[in-house]
Amino acid sequence: MAKIVIVDDSNADLKLMESILTSGSHTVTALNDPTLAEERIASEKPDLVMLDVVMPAKNGYEVLRGLKRNPVTKDLPVVLVSSKAADTDVRWGLRQGASEYITKPYTAEQVLAAVRKVVG
Repeated sequence: MAKIVIVDDSNADLKLMESILTSGSHTVTALNDPTLAEERIASEKPDLVMLDVVMPAKNGYEVLRGLKRNPVTKDLPVVLVSSKAADTDVRWGLRQGASEYITKPYTAEQVLAAVRKVVG
């Protein structure tokens, strides 16, 4: 299945997302420091990134824009995962280059459906 990197500052959210993705037979790398995310993602070369929006030091939009500027990661699909659920938040995230946007709280079915939609 897919090799997926999850970036979230919440260890509880990382564990939940990791358990959902591994139950779908995906290989997962979990990162809780957004300031190191771009470098690690470039070196890991995953099939997909699941990226929280609201994080300290560097938010998910900043990480996403950095990934899209890097020639190594510019074509990498990114799914934003956020508690920011207003239509304007979702549209903004997609406009920044996200492939999909999932709102918290999410279900395992929503996560796995987004992965299938983005990476097959």
